[in-house]
Amino acid sequence: MTTVTAPLTPRKQVARLAAQLVTPLQRGYLADQSQDVAALARLRRGAGREAGQLPDLWSLIDTGPLHVPPDDARPLNELDLVRAEDALHVSLTLWALHQQSRPTGMHQADRKDSRRGLGTAVRRMMKPGEIDEPLRKRLVRAGTAPDLTSLAQRLRDIVVLLRRADIPLDYALLAGQLYTWQRPGGADIVRREWGNSFHAWHDKNAVQPGAAGPSPAGDETTHTTDTDKDAS
Repeated sequence: MTTVTAPLTPRKQVARLAAQLVTPLQRGYLADQSQDVAALARLRRGAGREAGQLPDLWSLIDTGPLHVPPDDARPLNELDLVRAEDALHVSLTLWALHQQSRPTGMHQADRKDSRRGLGTAVRRMMKPGEIDEPLRKRLVRAGTAPDLTSLAQRLRDIVVLLRRADIPLDYALLAGQLYTWQRPGGADIVRREWGNSFHAWHDKNAVQPGAAGPSPAGDETTHTTDTDKDAS
């Protein structure tokens, strides 16, 4: 009996490429490799900004593999490629911001026994058994952003909080979601995924009270105070 394998969807292609780009950069950064530390500093400058504003990042976010997909992948049309490139830009620049000055990898794969989606990450910042309304509203505002630029800016604020709390995120999963978010009807799909992962989180896995650092309210959500190797 012959098994027919479904073609790799554009979303999965984007997610796979995001993992392929982030993984070696993260490994090099954690090993204090100078070229990777410098690469993260460049990527961070793009967090919350449109991809076309920073041509300097084109060499770091190489989308070439999407133009020549493998045999098991469905080719992307021109609009798909633009969406994919924008999704990768947002995901990788946010990861670089998240990873800044952290001694462990802030990109971690989402698995059934270790959930790393955005909704779960936001829920982990809350005290066990409680819903922090300001945090929940941040997630809701991200899901209702009118365009990708606004979404990137709202996600940036969430990522700063996750970074302070040392809570990782699956940036390959996020890249795929950001691709889907740009497609017709895709925002509804992604909002549902974020909501499901938020509500599926169990208190036994939550961070302890106080571990998430200062309250998300106020100006503290938009800057950091680290001064180590990559604080530039």
